[in-house]
Amino acid sequence: MLFPDVHSAASLTVSPDRAQHFTSDSVSLTCEGNLTEWRVRKFSEDGRLSDCRRMTGSTCNIKTSKSDTGVYWCESGSGEFSSAVNITVQNDGNGPILVSPVHPVTEGASVSLSCSLRTQKILSNVFFYHNDKLIQNDTRGELKISAVSKSDEGFYKCQYSGRESAQSWMSVKGADSSSSPVWLIVGLVCGVSLIIILLLLLYRCRQSKYSCFTRSIQSESHSPGSSTNHGVNQNETHVYGSLQHGQHLN
Repeated sequence: MLFPDVHSAASLTVSPDRAQHFTSDSVSLTCEGNLTEWRVRKFSEDGRLSDCRRMTGSTCNIKTSKSDTGVYWCESGSGEFSSAVNITVQNDGNGPILVSPVHPVTEGASVSLSCSLRTQKILSNVFFYHNDKLIQNDTRGELKISAVSKSDEGFYKCQYSGRESAQSWMSVKGADSSSSPVWLIVGLVCGVSLIIILLLLLYRCRQSKYSCFTRSIQSESHSPGSSTNHGVNQNETHVYGSLQHGQHLN
């Protein structure tokens, strides 16, 4: 059950900070934002929408059972809300849970996933699956991703001694874009500079073509061929004049 991560007016923190929990765990969900009055809402697996029944200020306290599996978020009376988180309660009391982040992981950050039993927190010889594909059999019982990328997003689960945990979705978000206005300004400056350079080159190119064209005309007008032709024309005129003079004498 997945809800999109949207721009929110509050944040929802979960303690213990993980997506999966055992039955009868004490879990608190706290709304943090500018407003003082928040309520925690849940969309359950069977499609029911409900409010947290044990609110202390902005904190919802749960003694987990299977029916507490669902999507949770904070909502104010004025309609503002937080991003949603997925909470899964392990129904098998003897089975493992996957210890994974409840909130989206930032690209480039490191993350560790582990497998845990109610009676044993650190396990060895654990199988980890990503989208139902075996990706690691780690004797340390931990899956480490040093630099998270978008391809790491998906469903994860672990297996220990033939028992599988439920699967949980690990979401990956883009790197912090707080410096994006700076890069926008840099991009605009570079773009304007490039346009100016291109205009200067175009102007120089046109000037160069005009200069070449002028030189070509000047060279043709002063070329030896032109002088020869001029001399030939003068000779033809002289011969023609001589012939006419001879005719008059006759």
